[in-house]
Amino acid sequence: MKKYSKLIIAAIIALIFIGTFVFLWQKSQPKEVVYNEFTPKQEDIQKTTIITGKIEPRNEVNVKPQISGIIAQLMKEPGQYVEQGEVIAKVKVIPDMGQLSSAEARVRLSDINLKQAQVNYDREENLYKQKLVSADEFEKIRQSLQQAKEEKAAAEDALQVVRDGVSKANASASSTLIRSTISGIILDIPVKVGNSVILANTFNDGTTIATVANMNDLIFRGNIDETEVGQLVSGMPMKITIGALQDLSFDAHLEYISPKATESNGANQFEIKAAVKLADGGKIRSGYSANAEIVLQKAERVLSVPESAIEFSGDSTFVYVVKGEGKEKKYERTAVTTGLSDGMNIEIKKGITSKDKVRGPEVVADNDKEE
Repeated sequence: MKKYSKLIIAAIIALIFIGTFVFLWQKSQPKEVVYNEFTPKQEDIQKTTIITGKIEPRNEVNVKPQISGIIAQLMKEPGQYVEQGEVIAKVKVIPDMGQLSSAEARVRLSDINLKQAQVNYDREENLYKQKLVSADEFEKIRQSLQQAKEEKAAAEDALQVVRDGVSKANASASSTLIRSTISGIILDIPVKVGNSVILANTFNDGTTIATVANMNDLIFRGNIDETEVGQLVSGMPMKITIGALQDLSFDAHLEYISPKATESNGANQFEIKAAVKLADGGKIRSGYSANAEIVLQKAERVLSVPESAIEFSGDSTFVYVVKGEGKEKKYERTAVTTGLSDGMNIEIKKGITSKDKVRGPEVVADNDKEE
């Protein structure tokens, strides 16, 4: 029994040894190289570039106060539509004490002058009725009285403006009422009730009460590399894609190319602007990130092959044309003249026809991938 067991074990070891030898021998044998093969075909080829940027309104205006003070009331909220001249906020004036004192003094002085002018007028009127003074002198006194009344009214208006920011005479055009300068959507109101605001002057830009924009007139703003800007022309069509809106896209046309480059991350970039054509009912928010696709070059119905089938050697290009079949198959290196490429396919201008078949890259087997 022991003798048979030893024979079985020896046989198993021998089989394992032989199997391993056969496996290694098979692995050491050269494998047949198989290539992809392509038939040239007629198609359109276009070279495009993608520009990143954002969507923004063409006309965005910062509404600022014409007087310094404190926000007393806000009539509008971001997102609401306003007409030109519509009130957005109301400002309560905090009067300057120096200006207030001067305005009050002016009112007191005008009151004194008015009383004196009234006395002179009454006296001159009695003399005129008695025909003791001429009509010219009486008319001069009457004009002086009228001027004193106008000065009193002007002084009181000035006091009201300094103290309250508005007078009875200009209540409809009060500078305390902050009005929109254009019609559009309110994008932002960066102030709150109680915030202090100042008017624009030589040393300060002034406080922005609201930002208003016409959201029906949008533009795409982006930057393009200096290597591609020379191929752009005003009026070129573009396709704008907004990823945040489930790949929503719009047509646009290029309308501005900056004449001056700006440096960004070591590369020269040129700013471009394109007018966006909104679809009916489309609602776009200011500041959306977007991509613009521009067709730089295009060739229609040209003979092409995959660019992976091209061999580049210096300034020359070659393809390997398939000759024969089966064991007689061989690949003949043939010079070709290439044209436009879109990164996947390349135009063939000369060297082969649509009846030829060309060699592509080597086919990689699945087991080779696993290894």
